[in-house]
Amino acid sequence: MVASAKGRGAWATLGTAVGFGSFYVLTGLGQMLVIAAGAGNIDLSIPAMMTLSGYLGMGVMGGEDGRILLGLALTLGLGLAGGAANLLLIRIFAIPPMIATLAAGLVMQSASIAYSRGSTAKPPPLLLSAALAHLGPFPLIASAALVLSLVIAPAMRRSVFGRTLLALGQNARAAYLAGLRTRPAHAAAYLLSGVFAAFAGFWLAAYSGGASLNMAEDFLLMSIAVVVLGGSRISGGAVSVEGLWGAALLLYLIVTLLNLWTVSAGLRYVLTGLIILLVLGLSGER
Repeated sequence: MVASAKGRGAWATLGTAVGFGSFYVLTGLGQMLVIAAGAGNIDLSIPAMMTLSGYLGMGVMGGEDGRILLGLALTLGLGLAGGAANLLLIRIFAIPPMIATLAAGLVMQSASIAYSRGSTAKPPPLLLSAALAHLGPFPLIASAALVLSLVIAPAMRRSVFGRTLLALGQNARAAYLAGLRTRPAHAAAYLLSGVFAAFAGFWLAAYSGGASLNMAEDFLLMSIAVVVLGGSRISGGAVSVEGLWGAALLLYLIVTLLNLWTVSAGLRYVLTGLIILLVLGLSGER
């Protein structure tokens, strides 16, 4: 990367990678919890949730600094509602998670289109300043992602919730027979995924200077790719929060490198996909 940029702005590039990679981490954390619950569990509503939360969060604030907390509270509530809607489709209507979350995402995306009417919701000045603020070369948003990572990593290893979720992913029947409360753990994974996606969408809209309908289009692939490339087991039962950060930075730097080489958008998607497949092949993931 430094060689390609000829030494210019190396620290700035790294800071941007950490900042934007933090959004991959935020969405990847929620996706990781869902995938950890076992084969078949996945959340495909993440990008639609991000877009809708970005629009509603910015819209309810109306550009006023005094309404930032209201916008954030609405965003987190929307994330909970989205996670609950996914659970309703999966639990009550017995729809496979892939179909259920995809359908819920389509409803959310339709709501975003209806709400936006082609406009771009702008953040309040104070929120925009906070989103763009830096600690040295690194944006503050990276601190939020780091704090959540530092909470989730030990929780997955030591808490009842984490151990139950991993046991559920390894063998659902054995976890049930062992007396573990698997249903609450499974529900919490989807609820947290919705909240993390909504939180990421809120800050991405502020970080980008406003919400837009295509602002989260890359996160469907990336939220899954960072989980798998980071070392978490796609069949569930094993996670790696530390690896999530490495995968997020790798993927963002790959995209940045292709942009530096002025690769067209279509070819960039193809090359990114091939690189992901290559890394998975080299890691032995099946």
